[in-house]
Amino acid sequence: MARTRTWVTIALAGALGASLAGCSSTGGKRAEDARKAASAQGRAAVNTPRWTFAMITHSGDGDTFWDIVQNGAEQAAVKDNIKFLYSHNDEAQQQAQLVDAAVDKKVDGIIVSLAKPDAMKAAVARAEKAGIPVITVNSGSAESKKFGALTHIGQDETVAGEAVGEELNKRGREKALCVLHEQGNVGHEQRCAGVKSTLDGTVQNLYVEGTNMPEVQSAVSAKLQADKSIDAVVTLGAPYADTAVKARDDVGSKAEIDTFDLNAKVAAELKDGTLGFAVDQQPYLQGYEAVDLLWLYKYNADVLGGGKPVLTGPQIITEKQAAALEEYTKRGTR
Repeated sequence: MARTRTWVTIALAGALGASLAGCSSTGGKRAEDARKAASAQGRAAVNTPRWTFAMITHSGDGDTFWDIVQNGAEQAAVKDNIKFLYSHNDEAQQQAQLVDAAVDKKVDGIIVSLAKPDAMKAAVARAEKAGIPVITVNSGSAESKKFGALTHIGQDETVAGEAVGEELNKRGREKALCVLHEQGNVGHEQRCAGVKSTLDGTVQNLYVEGTNMPEVQSAVSAKLQADKSIDAVVTLGAPYADTAVKARDDVGSKAEIDTFDLNAKVAAELKDGTLGFAVDQQPYLQGYEAVDLLWLYKYNADVLGGGKPVLTGPQIITEKQAAALEEYTKRGTR
């Protein structure tokens, strides 16, 4: 077992060492070229050592949300003279192994998401034991401090869910379907629980396989077909909003489609009324601040948050704000 793990770690370390390993393919070559061009035009604003920071997330392939996080991190890395390595895996055990690989590589700082914190605990502890500072982002705000991270950057998922329930109340919605696309993700469970706690009506959870969009569409269609009283569908990620719209239209439902997170497609559909509202947690800020705060810690022993998470959301975005934010979504920063 030890020999097998050693070879796995070596292989993962090699993958992590590649420039921007594991980048999401969603943006394609054009998005990757744009990132490289933006980075090439930037110049470090500091003369501190060229430290190496690794970001390891629970993103699956094709998740545009994490493209935005990565964009923010890369821009901060240019400014702070940081060598930035990015990798991801939506399987918790594989994500943990990527953290182990970063530790073995002796990076100077680690940024990690904790969607499935129990599976990540040992890997984060190993980084701490090696003296590598860790900042958590996006998921795992409740576990971050217990795991020894410097701080957590993201939104409180329960608070975000509560904000959705309150917004649905304002819109007169009474029966919501909350679509969870990644089973075991504690943040997703907290979002739907938050909606349920504040909505005056009822909330039903629907678990789908997020990597299979046709299956997602079919599952949502079936629920809307079977229960005509559902008047709101809440998706937990921007890519799933348009799929829910298609599902609604397939069965002629009147349900409003609302979503967590923002991208160019969501901004356009908010503007034309296809979607009701979106919850923005500012992923660009999560990536940017994570790198910047690690740099501040390495340079000046600064820690932000006073032991509490540094919140980047939630912000409710409707058609009123969508037009102003659309240009930022197109360039991959909102």
